[in-house]
Amino acid sequence: MTRRILGVDPGLNITGYGVLQSDGHDVRLLEAGVVTSHARTLAGRINDIYTGIQDVLAQYKPEALALEELYSHYKRPMTAVLMGHVRGAICLAAAQSGIPVVPYAATKIKRTLTGNGRATKEQMQRAITVTFHLKSVPNPPDVADAAAIALCHYYHSR
Repeated sequence: MTRRILGVDPGLNITGYGVLQSDGHDVRLLEAGVVTSHARTLAGRINDIYTGIQDVLAQYKPEALALEELYSHYKRPMTAVLMGHVRGAICLAAAQSGIPVVPYAATKIKRTLTGNGRATKEQMQRAITVTFHLKSVPNPPDVADAAAIALCHYYHSR
């Protein structure tokens, strides 16, 4: 049975996405990239991310969307508020497509892929490069993070 999982690393300027496809035995990275926004307003950025994720959902038709949970350092509470807007737009796009959203904590994603819940961006990029036998490291790091989120869901949903 073929199954597709969309992993999303939410961001206000750059939202990474990674689409995995599994045949039940093997998993491969089908597509990965970013949805970007250069809008000057918050509403414009949210709209760009929402529209971009809608396009990815329509093109790849995943069975699930794995999304990094909201986290913000206590010294930057506004970051959590802004990221909440982005996550809301992503969740809305998934809900309108009838696709369940499964959240994962960043530490769980990192621990699942590297064994270290505090792995660096570079370690995550290397883990994705090795796992999927990529010729080059995924850039920007948001792409590797999104693929890692999808892979975490793949491992935990089997």
